[in-house]
Amino acid sequence: MPKMGESITEGTIINWLVAEGDSFDEGDIILEVATDKVDNEVPAPASGVLKETLFSAKDVVPVGEVIAILEVSEEVKSSKKQNVIQSDNEESPKKKKESKRPKPTQSVSTSNSFSVNNTNTFFSPLIIKIAKEHHISFEELARIPSTGNEGRLRKSDVFNYIEEGRPYKFAQPITQDPTAYRIPQLTFDKGKGKVIEMDRMRQMIADHMVYSKHTSPHVTAYVEADLTNMVNWRNANKKAFKEKYGERLTFTPLFVEAVAKAVKDFPNINASVDGNNIIVKEDINIGMATALPSGNLIVPVVKNADTKDLKTLAENVNELASKARENKLAGDDIKGSTFTISNVGTFGSVMGTPIINQPEVAILALGIIKKRPEVIETEKGDEIAIRSMMYLSLSFDHRVVDGFLGGSFVRRVADYFEQFDVNRKI
Repeated sequence: MPKMGESITEGTIINWLVAEGDSFDEGDIILEVATDKVDNEVPAPASGVLKETLFSAKDVVPVGEVIAILEVSEEVKSSKKQNVIQSDNEESPKKKKESKRPKPTQSVSTSNSFSVNNTNTFFSPLIIKIAKEHHISFEELARIPSTGNEGRLRKSDVFNYIEEGRPYKFAQPITQDPTAYRIPQLTFDKGKGKVIEMDRMRQMIADHMVYSKHTSPHVTAYVEADLTNMVNWRNANKKAFKEKYGERLTFTPLFVEAVAKAVKDFPNINASVDGNNIIVKEDINIGMATALPSGNLIVPVVKNADTKDLKTLAENVNELASKARENKLAGDDIKGSTFTISNVGTFGSVMGTPIINQPEVAILALGIIKKRPEVIETEKGDEIAIRSMMYLSLSFDHRVVDGFLGGSFVRRVADYFEQFDVNRKI
């Protein structure tokens, strides 16, 4: 299983495109693999024949695990023969398959419960030491997927689980005996109707949203902003911008530009939580919550947004949006976000209360731009004028972001919107 991006530790096999016994050329796509929310094509490293597949569709496989045995063609063998050194203690793919044991299965239901079918009852002194340092109970240890021999839990399994944010920390175990854990077994009449199975991406979104709400105490702050200057400037210059740069000028790059400036003013909003530590990120990478044609949500990322001019931001935004519409986003396109915006106004929403995109500590929702009569101050005094107004709502993690920081940040974004230079040159 190849590594398909930073922090990727496993992949889900979607489909084998080459059957056992079929031949292929170097560069041919052998299989499709899903990592996080992106589907990837895996090319053949050399020409040859697919002798055996060790995993099937829907199997989740760790990065580096042997997933198939290939027989390369004779010319490839001869050209690489002098460079291949077989380690004495290297385990052959065949032996790996023979020693491969079923992994303990865990499935999270919509009630945030799961079943523990593994036999993780023995823990080494090292595992117990790590658990004590991170305040992990024996019950939670038993929930961690194990990759060791005979289902034993390895040090890497525990650290991977911790890096993922301990997703099963608050989950409740399912048991055949409802009294065993003294958990009320509530049943609800879900009614009758068409049953639609969640696709893989929707399941991941559901798990991520539940995990985020369990992890971060959400607080939402609201402000409204007068976008009249920005709207008028964009409407007056979008045609010239297209002619000069060949790029559509939407509001999104203007929003990203202002948010990046505000993040630079309040760097502690650009952070994540690691236990009792706060990690303030050096880069300002703005994620854009984007709806796919399927209705699912994905967050492509504008990297180093604070260092880019409007032309480059427009190029990045348009390219990512196009890839999202065509389901062509790569793994790196959705990695590394440090702060996320969600333009709920695209769907006509006045405002929203977005859920934080973990491991970030805040997310900004931008409502619809709506013309309203507003009281404004002029040289003649107070007057009523038609203005383009927007509500901004910032959901933030109250563990590390207090009301002063959250409120000041969202107000600063609104200030940048309102103070947009109508005389700006493209």
